[in-house]
Amino acid sequence: MFEARRTYGHTRTAFAILELIYHSTVRELRKDHRHALVGLLLNMLQTVIFVAAFYFMFMVLGLKGTAIRGDFLLYIMSGIFLFLTHTKAMGAVLKAEGPASAMMKHAPMNTIVAITSAALASLYIQILSMSVVLYLYHAIMTPITIHDPIGALGCVLLAWISGVAVGIVFLALKPWFPSFVQVASSIYARANMIASGKMFVANTLGGYMLALFDWNPLFHAIDQARGFAFINYNPHFSSIGYPIKVTLVLIMVGMMLEFYTRKNASISWEATR
Repeated sequence: MFEARRTYGHTRTAFAILELIYHSTVRELRKDHRHALVGLLLNMLQTVIFVAAFYFMFMVLGLKGTAIRGDFLLYIMSGIFLFLTHTKAMGAVLKAEGPASAMMKHAPMNTIVAITSAALASLYIQILSMSVVLYLYHAIMTPITIHDPIGALGCVLLAWISGVAVGIVFLALKPWFPSFVQVASSIYARANMIASGKMFVANTLGGYMLALFDWNPLFHAIDQARGFAFINYNPHFSSIGYPIKVTLVLIMVGMMLEFYTRKNASISWEATR
């Protein structure tokens, strides 16, 4: 209480913030399960269930012929992985500690650290899950080859950061419109089941159909990821630049809203969480 305030240099302050983010990220990872391995296994199980469900749906509906020439399961996984990464990043940021949270009473803690930690925890568990699932499929089922793994990983990161951007906007609006944000975020996540384009590729869509999905940055990220993953697919109707621009705009708008919300925070808002 009567401790003298100390002034640190920029380098030491930066390392202190990074250390705080690290410990907060570990806390986020163990928030649902004390053992991190349990969380990883549950996330892997969810991914496998998604892949199996879409595989059987493709088979029943006879949509297998619309897939890219190559490994069919890899085609499905390329869409599922990015969809889950985007959706879980948005959900993790939306559930991050707000400005009226009890954690914010501790001096080093702030909402930026909370958002960053939630986003990194989501990315960590998704990357780990994807790596394990791909390795098991490669080792047990059939060997697979990713044409440009660096480019494909870049698209995964693009899907993640765009989900973070959407989550920041929802998080900043949450104290003001809690019911609306809850409904809107749920609708957005459900709509991306179709609007993300994970069940088809942009090159096979007509102009009128393409207009229904072209607004979605996740649609571009998934289509571009398949261009990097498969040597015989070259995406013509999607781009890397569009989701990057949309993500930057959403982050800027979200951070401005979050700054305003933080300045007007009320302790009673925690009752609406």
